[in-house]
Amino acid sequence: MTDEERMLIEKLQSLKIEHRDLDDAIARMEHGPYVDQLQLRRLKKRKLQLKDFIALIESRLIPDLDA
Repeated sequence: MTDEERMLIEKLQSLKIEHRDLDDAIARMEHGPYVDQLQLRRLKKRKLQLKDFIALIESRLIPDLDA
């Protein structure tokens, strides 16, 4: 495993934790007595960005195979 792969794996783990934390925060916010729609929209947008970035890193970690 190269240093780059190791760094990508560490970044991937931290992004997955942040994604899970955002998911929890969004769920709490949606079920709370007062919902700040703007803040909720921002959290959901950040969560989608994280999801895309996680997918990008995972695809970079998959070795290229000759077809």
